[in-house]
Amino acid sequence: MLILLDQDGVLADFDEGFRRAWRARHPDHPPVEREQRRAFRVRDDYPAERRADVERVYASPGFFRGLEPIEGSIEAVREMLALGFDVRICTAPIDDYQHCVVEKYQWIEHHFGRAFTRRMILSKDKTLVAGDWLVDDNPVVQGAR
Repeated sequence: MLILLDQDGVLADFDEGFRRAWRARHPDHPPVEREQRRAFRVRDDYPAERRADVERVYASPGFFRGLEPIEGSIEAVREMLALGFDVRICTAPIDDYQHCVVEKYQWIEHHFGRAFTRRMILSKDKTLVAGDWLVDDNPVVQGAR
């Protein structure tokens, strides 16, 4: 069985990482807390005039590499592998991918080892990736298929 796991929001805590980085950059403007979130994309929970600031936070060097694992996620991957499942990371880079792509690889290498990076699939359209299960925090995964 092939299990595809999203990276951000499933393995890596994007939301908390964003709030931490936002507080450091914008101490006079509190972040939208998890309980207040209404949209899937964090930028959509901020007023239009702040969206460029939001995007600069997660496009900045070190953001993706520095995300903390979601509690239990690393152990869950190891358990699935031990049970014989074929586990792949299926993750979409952000549009401003300059730092994102390499840092996603670095994050996986740090938490699972370099060999595990061969299990990574980067795609803006996850519907084109064949698997038995996709575990994703996005409630509506849309694409060509």
